[in-house]
Amino acid sequence: MPNRLAHETSPYLLQHADNPVDWWPWSADAFEEARRRGVPVLLSVGYSSCHWCHVMAHESFEDAATAELLNEHFVAVKVDREERPDVDAVYMEAVQAATGQGGWPMTVFLTPDAEPFYFGTYFPPEPRHGMPSFGQILDGVRNAWADRRDEVGEVAGRIVADLAGRSLTGALPADRRPPGPEELHGALMGLTREFDAVHGGFGGAPKFPPSMVLEFLLRHYARTGSAGALEMVQATGAAMARGGIYDQLGGGFARYAVDATWTVPHFEKMLYDNALLCRTYAHLWRATGSDLARRIAVETADFMVRELRTDQGGFASALDADSDDGTGKHVEGAYYVWTPEQLRAVLGDEDAEFAATCFGVTEEGTFEEGASVLQLPDPEGLVDAARMASVKRRLLAAREERPRPGRDDKVVASWNGLAIAALAETGAYFDRPDLIQAATDAADLLVRVHMDWHARLHRTSRDGTPGANSGVLEDYADVAEGFLTLASVTGEGVWVEFAGFFLDTVLLQFTAEDGGLYDTAADAEALIRRPQDPTDNATPSGWTAAAGALLSYAALTGSGLHRDAAERALGIVTALAGRAPRFIGWGLAVAEAALDGPREVAVVGPQGDPATVALHRAALLGTAPGAVVALGAPGADEVPLLQDRPLVDGQPAAYVCRHFTCERPTTDPEELAERLRG
Repeated sequence: MPNRLAHETSPYLLQHADNPVDWWPWSADAFEEARRRGVPVLLSVGYSSCHWCHVMAHESFEDAATAELLNEHFVAVKVDREERPDVDAVYMEAVQAATGQGGWPMTVFLTPDAEPFYFGTYFPPEPRHGMPSFGQILDGVRNAWADRRDEVGEVAGRIVADLAGRSLTGALPADRRPPGPEELHGALMGLTREFDAVHGGFGGAPKFPPSMVLEFLLRHYARTGSAGALEMVQATGAAMARGGIYDQLGGGFARYAVDATWTVPHFEKMLYDNALLCRTYAHLWRATGSDLARRIAVETADFMVRELRTDQGGFASALDADSDDGTGKHVEGAYYVWTPEQLRAVLGDEDAEFAATCFGVTEEGTFEEGASVLQLPDPEGLVDAARMASVKRRLLAAREERPRPGRDDKVVASWNGLAIAALAETGAYFDRPDLIQAATDAADLLVRVHMDWHARLHRTSRDGTPGANSGVLEDYADVAEGFLTLASVTGEGVWVEFAGFFLDTVLLQFTAEDGGLYDTAADAEALIRRPQDPTDNATPSGWTAAAGALLSYAALTGSGLHRDAAERALGIVTALAGRAPRFIGWGLAVAEAALDGPREVAVVGPQGDPATVALHRAALLGTAPGAVVALGAPGADEVPLLQDRPLVDGQPAAYVCRHFTCERPTTDPEELAERLRG
């Protein structure tokens, strides 16, 4: 019989709806039930494409004996971290503080007042590698709750008090100033020390795509001409594009590499990674003209539209790492890896040998059981391009016959905002109006389905129906960023207006008295701590994403209120630039824009006029850090930056301004391009 999760919309929660565990969704009712029964709460947090979440589910949550123990002595609560990042953040902070590490599945035991007292991540069904079994953990917690309740309460109280005392106020500079040239140079030096000069990227294994850091380095290069900054971007971009983390047949990036060489990925594909990396490679092409960067940007955009677009026009969250290996067993990477024998079955002997050489497929394999993850280690210029295209086409067609990985088809507002920005710019750069249309369709969905009459956002939707969870800071910030980018590409000022609604909510609901930002709204559900984190994780932090959107909106509208809010928010970047540059990359990128102005470009001319189009393209391709672009016909006033901007001698013109001072207008695209070089 299905449990309470059968009524949820999250694909992750629905995966557990038929478990024998009597799961509850996160709700006041669940904690009231624990209070009524006098039992602790087991909080299990994961997400749909999490490999070890699936493993623990199969081993423990589908086991009748384990379920019986859980149901008798606990109230079991299941949370999709992608739906409730606030719940995830609060308890993950507790897990990391207590154990020094974290991850998913996250397993936390709580009092009926939601106070945590015991933590962990994955637990095996039997003791293994020094880890106790999940059953042993349940027995231990049950006994402690029964025999040492006062001690458990004291532990929970200390943990909550410790979390409540973790304030960021002391980390903000007294003058709340954004980083200056010295701090940004210090960040560059810190990144240089952590750069992997052999394999690209930063640090060792596991290695995550550093998209936000790469954006900072590109902007720093544009402003300063630092060859070292550009070299780190180029080396990392090439290493990822040629490595196993990139799908050499279908495009798109896996979530991370388990090694330092980008060879073997954790195979799940997330919307946010691909949106961020698509934009990064497009910007790398804009800076250098790299054919490789262009190819990866376009292929990644095509992957998002082909594999993740929903029937309603939004973008699904993720593709699983696991899939059926053809025997009914779900195996990580089964959809993507190849053996020499499989190559021969599809391509014949000669082309299989060619493919094995090009893609690094060996008899020993680079993955499990002699299979290899496809790579493209050699420069493409040394490969027969026509033959390679034929091989890729046939292998992709054969792969399509394999059982496909599952798709988490919920639409997350913030990740769709990132996708809108990436697709709009990639479409504009490479003359792909279909990509711009895909971005517009996703923006329409966010307005129609995710936004209510008070311009408040629902975090998720599925099948065109909004979820029950309110948007968090990153939703408002990333959607605003996406809409402002879409406005710059299409010239449709309505997207600036919508972005303004969302950023006003940021100012009213998410801003602290000291200029910092909270991850949840003032009127959101109260948790044991109001989460607040300015550092990047797999996506830009809501804090620095909001700073970037506020800065761009201020440049387009002249709003001093939004500019001041952006600069106050950037104060935390000043504090962290030298200490933790890898984890504040988007904040550093925004700081580069603030230091440069950002430059404001108004392009005025009849829509579709070739001269207008040429000026608009030159404006969009400008590399000045964080430059904003407004496009409109003469007399347009939807965006304040366009107001009082006449044609010049009857010709379309571009106006470049910075710090409320404008240069003389130009009608020459080449001159405009020169003005917008970093």
